[in-house]
Amino acid sequence: MAERGAPLSGVRVTDFTWAWAGPKGTLLLAMLGAEVIKVESRARLDHARVHSLTAGNISGGIDESPIFNDLNLGKRSVTLNLRKEEARDLVRRLVMKSDVVVQNMRPGVLDKLGMGYEDLRALKPEIIMLSSSAVGATGPECSYAGYAPTFASLSGIGDISGHPDEPPQLLGGSVDLRVGTASAFAVLAALIHRRRTGQGQHIDLSSTEVMSSMMGDAFVGYGLTGRLPERLGNRDEAMAPHGCYRCRGEGEWIAIAVANTAEWEALKSALGDPRLEGEAFAEAEGRWRHQDRLDEIIEYWTSGRSSSEAVEILQRAGVAAAPVQSGALLAADAHVEERAVFESVRHPTMGERKVVGPPWRLEGAQLRGAAPLLGQHNDYVLGEILGLEPREIEQLEADEIVY
Repeated sequence: MAERGAPLSGVRVTDFTWAWAGPKGTLLLAMLGAEVIKVESRARLDHARVHSLTAGNISGGIDESPIFNDLNLGKRSVTLNLRKEEARDLVRRLVMKSDVVVQNMRPGVLDKLGMGYEDLRALKPEIIMLSSSAVGATGPECSYAGYAPTFASLSGIGDISGHPDEPPQLLGGSVDLRVGTASAFAVLAALIHRRRTGQGQHIDLSSTEVMSSMMGDAFVGYGLTGRLPERLGNRDEAMAPHGCYRCRGEGEWIAIAVANTAEWEALKSALGDPRLEGEAFAEAEGRWRHQDRLDEIIEYWTSGRSSSEAVEILQRAGVAAAPVQSGALLAADAHVEERAVFESVRHPTMGERKVVGPPWRLEGAQLRGAAPLLGQHNDYVLGEILGLEPREIEQLEADEIVY
């Protein structure tokens, strides 16, 4: 179990998730101290384990995928072949010793295996189960399969993503991470509810609805004005300037956003360009209407400076500006290093590696080790938690029940 003192110390999660969104949610629970036991199998490998293999950019095999090793830090892995009833019986025994079950299979899959919410609630009435799917467990489209671009497209957010006069821009991994965060939040709320009432519950999470929840202002605006939001690229519906500007160095850019008159005056002062004093830019509406010209003037100034120099000048003046950092620049950033954003973990086959730590500075929230090898914790889960003898585990392996 997780050590005492962590926010979720003593909470055990049986984790059926795979790919991206689901594992992100259980990763956050693990960072908060929950013991997360990932149920997986060679009979159905996690997409994240093989994703980099199909992309052809890694040779280390299923235990060394970058995506898997990012999304599964601090978890335990037990390999149970759910095609076999004996394995499903072991899962049921594990659930009886767990507080939470999280899964992101299509609606109905676990029910057909005799491990749906009603089945598990009969074994343990106070169990909390979160089921994450593309569009939810009910409705005429509930059987839809989906990945991040599907969720974004169905939610409405895909239609406003991209640049004017261009096709909608598909959204990828950032959507999954948003869904995973919503999953973790829902589980925390259910744990608080159970602590108050003693009651478990089934959480039906629609990935599409998570993304639709980010569209509230667009829906309200349409109801009030009848106007649909447009694709704006890097621009904002009210703020100007608002964009990315080329700097002197190759591949160097900075982002600048100005929200009010004080920030506009600060930008004018920092740039010192008399063209910004024109009547067209005197009011916020004028700046928004004349963004093409405004962006040209700003980029004339930024293109003569390195991104670090431009950011230093603008931040000193009180303007919200930041370099557009590559992964390499981020890893070398002194602020990031001082904040210990990247932490070291020791992986069983890759050795010492830097990974991204928890997004909070919170007492007891920390990394609890590297991502697991496939089946790395079989002996712990089957032996210590479920009480099987070594010879029993060996037979289960021989029968490909533990597989």
